[in-house]
Amino acid sequence: MKFMKLGSKLDTIRSDGKNVRYVASELATDIVIIVGDVKFYLHKFPLLSKSSSLQKLIANGDEENGDEIQISDIPGGPVAFEICVKFCYGIAITLNAYNVITARCAAEYLGMHETIEKGNLIYKIDAFLNSYIFRSWKDSIIVLRTTKSVLSLPGESVLIGLCIDAIAAKVCFDVSKVDWSYTYDQRRVSEENRDNLTSKSIGSRPVPKDWWVEDLCELEIDLYRRIMTKIKTKGILSHEVIGEALKAYSYIRLPGFSEGVIDSRDVAKYRSIVDTIVWLLPAERGTVSCSFLLKLLKAAITVDSGEMATKLLVRRIGQQLEEASMNDLLIRTAEGEDVMYDVEVIQKIVQEFLMQYQNSEFESEENEVPEIERPGILTDASKLMVAKLIDAYLDEIAKDPNLPLSKFVDLAEMVSGISRPNHDRLYRAIDVYLKEHPGLSKSERIRICKLIDCNKLSVNACMHAVQNDRLPSRVVMQVLIHDQVRSGASLGGKAPKDQKDLKRRSHGSTKAAATNPEEDRDGPATSNDLTALKGELAALTFGKGAITKVKRLLRSKRIFKKVWSSKGSHGQISCSDSSEALGSTNMEECTSTRSRNNRRHFVSQ
Repeated sequence: MKFMKLGSKLDTIRSDGKNVRYVASELATDIVIIVGDVKFYLHKFPLLSKSSSLQKLIANGDEENGDEIQISDIPGGPVAFEICVKFCYGIAITLNAYNVITARCAAEYLGMHETIEKGNLIYKIDAFLNSYIFRSWKDSIIVLRTTKSVLSLPGESVLIGLCIDAIAAKVCFDVSKVDWSYTYDQRRVSEENRDNLTSKSIGSRPVPKDWWVEDLCELEIDLYRRIMTKIKTKGILSHEVIGEALKAYSYIRLPGFSEGVIDSRDVAKYRSIVDTIVWLLPAERGTVSCSFLLKLLKAAITVDSGEMATKLLVRRIGQQLEEASMNDLLIRTAEGEDVMYDVEVIQKIVQEFLMQYQNSEFESEENEVPEIERPGILTDASKLMVAKLIDAYLDEIAKDPNLPLSKFVDLAEMVSGISRPNHDRLYRAIDVYLKEHPGLSKSERIRICKLIDCNKLSVNACMHAVQNDRLPSRVVMQVLIHDQVRSGASLGGKAPKDQKDLKRRSHGSTKAAATNPEEDRDGPATSNDLTALKGELAALTFGKGAITKVKRLLRSKRIFKKVWSSKGSHGQISCSDSSEALGSTNMEECTSTRSRNNRRHFVSQ
């Protein structure tokens, strides 16, 4: 901290404890100046010799009030006025980073310029600022913090501008030449084992590039914005360091930001902070983490930052969505909303990601070069990570009993074009949604199950799906068929041709069912239907659980109706065709025999 003493100690200003100040002197006072609620009993001569404003006030004084002058709007109030009065009397004054700005503004208010007297107070304060304050990192920060009480006052804008220039210059200074103290170093040392550190070892540690970040967090957002703008304009620091500074300010100045919850008691203040941080974000991709951007988005929604800030964040997040985690995507809706999470904003983010996907495909077709990882171009790994991320997000939001089916399906379909080797997480999300929404109709259950590719379900997922009463019957049958095809391929090295055809036919029949579920459910069975069903059942190698499941399926109203309505037109039905036979013990014998035959067939191949 720098101090400055001006004048010689000829006398002092005393107080009687009743908001009265006077100069201890043998001469009687001839003027009373009231500043706020404090009365100063003074002498005209020393004041008039250094203050042009007091000259005018005394000359234009009201005869009724005599020698009493009222000053109500002087910067810094009675404290700053007392500093100016002491200087006029030649009494020693002490200036430091905490009072120098208010003293400077008060001197400007009183007109204590060089034109009145050489070496006047304004001249000496400016010399102190340039020689000491602006050369000190800590004092410059303190000075800016004290300017809040003197905003929009004479001389304030020039002083703040000079202080901002000084701070920005130090921030952009070569780190190898930084030899002053800063908060970053103190914080780092406090987190380590101080017993193992010596003053020599601390001083020899290299200065980090973001040494200045924590100190600037002490400033209000308006001053912070002006400094950061000046720093960015210089173009010396990297975009990553700028991003780290913005991140630190957000975590320190926004209560609850790290948990994704913003205190709503002072919405206007926090909105100003969020909007400024968004505006200051470097345009380059990857300069801040996706997690930080998503926290900013949550804050922007909470404080109602506006459409422009939200759109900018959505676009930035979409450009690096593969870096996000599932918890980052869980953005709560406003109070009073029916749904728990804001799915619509996630859809917008995914749409921004997919726009890159389309651009990358277009560019790769134009250039015909191998895919490389660079900003704006998506790799297959990025696409796969986003698809898995959305599967996990769907698994979480499916627990919301008020989530509409359309929002779930629409979001899932947005990433359906991105191939992934496994659909287990998507299946689990769908199962959770079916469990939390038992009132879905059959057509709605078929619609949501269309999202699953049975070829990409693991063995465990298939076993669960076969036992899952929440799935539509045809979906369960399709899972059984695909599981049998896979079992046959694992036994024989590759799937037989008739099983490949069976797989293709079952996929086509399911697709037709999803297209027109009502017609498939209620219409009479045709010859093709019976042939397909007969082939499907013949190809299955049933275990005990699967037999029970299929028996229950074929007892259902839909399949029983189709088979029974066709008995008259197709003649005698074998044990694999008849629902009555399937419901008897002969079903187990028949399927058991076929199971053995199928196994022998695969082994012989």
